[in-house]
Amino acid sequence: MTSKRTDWKDRKDWTDGWWLHAERRASPNFDPRPEGISAELVVLHHISLPAGQFDGDAVVDFFENRLDTARFPQLTELSDIKVSAHFFVRRSGAVLQFVSCDVRAWHAGVSMWRGRGVCNDFSIGIEIEGDHKSPFTEAQYSALNALLASIENEHAIQAVSTHSEIAPGRKIDPGPTFDWSRLDRHWHV
Repeated sequence: MTSKRTDWKDRKDWTDGWWLHAERRASPNFDPRPEGISAELVVLHHISLPAGQFDGDAVVDFFENRLDTARFPQLTELSDIKVSAHFFVRRSGAVLQFVSCDVRAWHAGVSMWRGRGVCNDFSIGIEIEGDHKSPFTEAQYSALNALLASIENEHAIQAVSTHSEIAPGRKIDPGPTFDWSRLDRHWHV
């Protein structure tokens, strides 16, 4: 799409698919990308667990297969679901990384982008702490802009899309409260 950003060119931001500005976590929910396939799409999501609650570690525990359903009985239906994302952007702007961008995280499910199915094969998933009702924070947009710029520098990203666009009728995230104009670049296609 475009050449790599020169303002990031001389900075060492990545090691083995891990962004050095994120808190490194370890989700077991990943596998290799198909041979010869690399990341060319970023998929934005929103998540809050329990729904509408933005503090705590339930999302982290969910991605790490440690969800405490005794503490959150309303989340029992999620106890056997194995999902992950590469990144999670907290309300504070803190960025956590669960899976190396060199491998496939399990975030998109049944999906299609530009006629290609199985978007997990060629995408990087970013979960943003939030829901379809509450505006995202200034800190989240700031962190997301830094993360997207660095991802663009490291990978041949063609577009940033949403879970709702790659899984229409099945997903709504990041939802109507996500403000595309807050991104430094016009990514949305």
